Amino acid sequence: MHPSLPHYISILRKDFTEYCGQKLSEQGLSQGLLYFILYIGKHPGCSHGELSRSLQMDAGHSTRSLTRLVETGFIRRRPNPADKRSCILELTDKGQKAFDLSHDLFDRWEAEVVRGLTQEEHSQLLALLLKILPGERVEPPCMKS
Repeated sequence: MHPSLPHYISILRKDFTEYCGQKLSEQGLSQGLLYFILYIGKHPGCSHGELSRSLQMDAGHSTRSLTRLVETGFIRRRPNPADKRSCILELTDKGQKAFDLSHDLFDRWEAEVVRGLTQEEHSQLLALLLKILPGERVEPPCMKS
């Protein structure tokens, strides 16, 4: 097999998953659930529908995930004062700790992966990856404000 983008992406994805997996499991989280926490942390007071659309998840999957996060104390649902039929989502203190931990994990992993690049090469890599992303060019939920 010749070197290819899918090959390199799959290696990086596996490495990232292994790197974060242990720390997340110690917190009672999976990587999939973490993305819900990241989105809610960046968009406190968001709705279920907004979160599902932004993360490109179907409503059933996001409902199950949000229920699990409520039951484990990472998020809370509150009635929306503007629309009593819907709820708004917020992080609890436990959820905020997971949000903060995730940024630390992401930063440490990225620093390890790009340690052989110059700052200019790192910036070029990010710009090229952004250029080839499919669909809308939106900020990922894991990016810091």
